[in-house]
Parts: sequence; structure tokens; C-alpha cells
Amino acid sequence: MAAKSKTFIPPASVAKNAARALKWHKEIGSGMTRIGVRRAVQLSNRQPVSLQTLKRMRSYFERHFVDMEATGFYRGEKGYPSKGRIAWDAWGGMAGWDWAEREIRKAGKK
Repeated sequence: MAAKSKTFIPPASVAKNAARALKWHKEIGSGMTRIGVRRAVQLSNRQPVSLQTLKRMRSYFERHFVDMEATGFYRGEKGYPSKGRIAWDAWGGMAGWDWAEREIRKAGKK
């Protein structure tokens, strides 16, 4: 019998960001792929994620840090929330980045 893989419960801050992205997506209708929507639903519901999913999250963030440089990423800017901001929050926002990095580092030490 295979050992059960460890899972990780998203913190409330990650869930809040993902829920906000889903709200924006519903209101604006853009900014998220099907995969992004699925991830946002998973995170906003605080469903357990695998280490592999955390690594996917890290990969997403690493590719999309550039979105933070676009107009409309920050509150008060024209076009807020930008498509990049909506997608960023779908993956948990900065709280998601911090959480994924922290858990991946801890898992690497075991």
C-alpha cells in the first residue's frame, strides 16, 4: 500500500485573495484561464493541495511577477484590477507566493 502524500491547507489570506479573483472574474469576465478558475475555487474553499500543486503555484508566480509592473495591478491605478492582477490573485496573490515558497522550503528540509 502506498503512503498517503502530505497535503497543505491554504491559509485564510490565500483563500481571501482567490475569492476576490473569482468575484472580479464574475463581474469583469476576464483575467483567468480554466486552470486559474479551478485553482481559485480550490484555494478559496481552502481545499487541501499537494506539494506538486504548490510547486505549480511557485512556477506560475515566477513567470508572472512581470504582471506587477503593468498598469492596473495596484488599487488606485487606471484599469484596476488588470487581467494580470485578477489572475495573480486567483493563485493566492502574494500570500499564495509566500505560502508556496515556505511550504516547499520546509518539505525540502525533510
